[in-house]
Amino acid sequence: MSALSKAKGFKKSKAGTYLSIGTTAFGALSVYKQMKAARHDHDTLSLVDAVATAAGIVTGVALLVRELKRLGDDDVLLGGEGKVSP
Repeated sequence: MSALSKAKGFKKSKAGTYLSIGTTAFGALSVYKQMKAARHDHDTLSLVDAVATAAGIVTGVALLVRELKRLGDDDVLLGGEGKVSP
């Protein structure tokens, strides 16, 4: 198995999904700092940008959590029956 195919498999694994959730949530710190600076500077446009970015982060985490649940459905040890949600 080549390193590239291993890397592609990691992205679809539970560990890869947890790592993606962590890095996406880590981006929330940057957005928080941006919001704080925008409010301090009374910069409405920057605040709107931060809110839009935060909405993207929330959506991304929700999608990753859904993917994590789908991966859990395939796990026999967790009680899954091998069904994958559409």
